Amino acid sequence: MTRRVRIVSTGVALPADSVTSAELDARLGLIQGTVEHRTGVTRRYVETRRSAADLGAEAARNALDAAGLGLDDIDCIVGASGTPDQALPYNAALMHEALGVGSRATHAFDVNASCLSFLVALDTLSYLIDAGRHRRVLIVSSDIASCGLDWNHLEESGIFGDGAAAAIIERTTDDTNSAILGSAFATYGEGAHYCEIRGGGSRHHPSRLDEPYSPFAQFRMNGKSVFRLVGQHLETFVDDLMRQSDVRLGDMAVVVPHQASAHGIDYVRRQLGLRDDQIVDIFAEHGNQVGASLPFALHAAISSGRLKRGDRTLLIGSGAGVSLGGVVLCY
Repeated sequence: MTRRVRIVSTGVALPADSVTSAELDARLGLIQGTVEHRTGVTRRYVETRRSAADLGAEAARNALDAAGLGLDDIDCIVGASGTPDQALPYNAALMHEALGVGSRATHAFDVNASCLSFLVALDTLSYLIDAGRHRRVLIVSSDIASCGLDWNHLEESGIFGDGAAAAIIERTTDDTNSAILGSAFATYGEGAHYCEIRGGGSRHHPSRLDEPYSPFAQFRMNGKSVFRLVGQHLETFVDDLMRQSDVRLGDMAVVVPHQASAHGIDYVRRQLGLRDDQIVDIFAEHGNQVGASLPFALHAAISSGRLKRGDRTLLIGSGAGVSLGGVVLCY
């Protein structure tokens, strides 16, 4: 399961505009402090002008700059998001355009596994890099969830935010021990409809409906059911991943969870018996950024110095489906 692949650099991008929980209190006619108390979010960023591809391109450029690389050094662009700009073409093609790659042919495709998109892309592309199929890959997660929220429904509008994160991965050189040590993914179909946007495809296409389409374009979530289902499987899932990777949770310098919710992050910490200094938590200032959430938190761990070269880390998350995913790597 070990793959000689390393994360070269990361980069992030945020919208210029944000919404505080105090502003949501006023909008919803709630007592000041209600939204922050219920959600744990103080601020989330909202993109009202740019596309997800444009926001992702900014994050990609920041990752390239951090590595001292240019687009000519990249031979594959992967879009790893849960909320694409449009049904066709895929977001990687739109980012190819937004990055100004022009007529240069570059392999580009999307991986959409909702909030697990980055992890699935990282895992999948690591095999291709390890096998020599690709030299250096740019993975970009960019999600604009705000336009699909019912802002009168606190369970969704209170926790989600927009943002983008990018990572460049390449084959490990002989002078470093960076590697992916193990990975695992599982989907529990009983939760397939716990988180969904029903529109956007052929099942509920406007031409097949005899009712207003707008509700089908909005995100709906049964958060309690998701939480229960993930909780049933999380501990066993992580134990199996640790055995497969031949490591212990105590060996992890940090654990980077998908920033699903304040309650969810705290549950991961308690359920897995993690130290407070192990968990990476940026939820209060960003909310749940869907597919961009986990790589954004990973960038925060790296840029703050909490995750250093040679350190081991667990990237763990859940997503619509309902799915669980985890990657253990030596950074």
